[in-house]
Amino acid sequence: MIRFGPAGIPLSCKGRTLRDGIEDVHSLGLNAMEVQMVRVNVIDRFPDEEEVGLTPLEVVSDLIVEIERVKGKKSIRITDPEEEIREDDTLITLASGLVQNFEEVRDLGKMGRELDVELSIHTPYYMDLVSNSDLTERCIDNIRWAGTIANQMGGGMVVTHLGLYGDGDREEAKRSIVDNVAAIMEWWEDNKLSPLLGLETSGRQEVFGSLDEILEICDNIKGTVPVINFAHIHAREAGGLREPQDFGAVLDRVKDYVGGHHYTHFSGVEHEAGNEKRITPIKKGDLRFEPLAEYLAEENPNITVISSSPLLEHDAMYMKVIYERVLTKRIAKEARLKRNNKASEAVEEEEDLAEDLELEDIDKPPKIKLRNKGGKAPETSKPASPKGDKKATKKK
Repeated sequence: MIRFGPAGIPLSCKGRTLRDGIEDVHSLGLNAMEVQMVRVNVIDRFPDEEEVGLTPLEVVSDLIVEIERVKGKKSIRITDPEEEIREDDTLITLASGLVQNFEEVRDLGKMGRELDVELSIHTPYYMDLVSNSDLTERCIDNIRWAGTIANQMGGGMVVTHLGLYGDGDREEAKRSIVDNVAAIMEWWEDNKLSPLLGLETSGRQEVFGSLDEILEICDNIKGTVPVINFAHIHAREAGGLREPQDFGAVLDRVKDYVGGHHYTHFSGVEHEAGNEKRITPIKKGDLRFEPLAEYLAEENPNITVISSSPLLEHDAMYMKVIYERVLTKRIAKEARLKRNNKASEAVEEEEDLAEDLELEDIDKPPKIKLRNKGGKAPETSKPASPKGDKKATKKK
């Protein structure tokens, strides 16, 4: 199945809640939405009296993503949303403006399934899994919290960037990223989270995330998959995506990693010297959607195409229209060829039949007419007519 949708709540949506966004995406004829968890604020607080004994899943006042608990001389962090809250715990609540509590998260997931709108989550765009600083810890937390929310929502994908190389050695930066992603996925498995962690390709040479680098991580860490941002790859390759086969080559490279479902981003892009300068609407820049649409119509892969264009849902709908137009032309062409083939077969059958009849005529013996010495065919005697007999009788 081929899905199209925006990266975030549609710009034209009158309401600004996720519920409004999902309904609006469905009403626009789209069937995917990437929830943008790009601004994450956390608040620490003590539990209210009535919250003691409940689990984070049962608390309706806040979205509790962690419990801090003192155990002996150590402070431990509990991320299981089914852990009972104790009186002396510290609750870490997420104030992202996305949802109020886990009950709403589950309701939104149910709504998405009922309306056939595929939901996924994108972490904050600026990530640092390189420096191993306090910022790195915060970035890791953001990825884990996104995973927890996506899991409760029933979403299949958490998309993230990985960070700048920095001024240090690139190989060392790469090792830091690999180690941190491995630690995240170990926590992922311990908490039995079902969404995949999608590692997005980057659009600048100074940012970790060439397709080769992403695939190398996916080769070694279970649960990670490549997320193809076509605009980023186009920029890094100095405008390399121009023909249907160019897009096909990229998708073919990752098909063994994605488990039968490609998750991608598309937008316009301005680029220079192998680097993205800025993301643009699709009609601007030199990255065209038509060649990808031709590939999709030809191969019909299972793919989600998220519009990360500044025009969001407008360009998501534009891509859907272009794809449907290309598909319609292709179907009409195939039908025309089929009709032409049938007509050719009918003509061939008629010609074969005519040849068979001619052969039958050749095989028949010729008809021989007897002629007299004068060259005329001999006369044959005719029986006398009854009327002639009557006339003869009367004359007598």
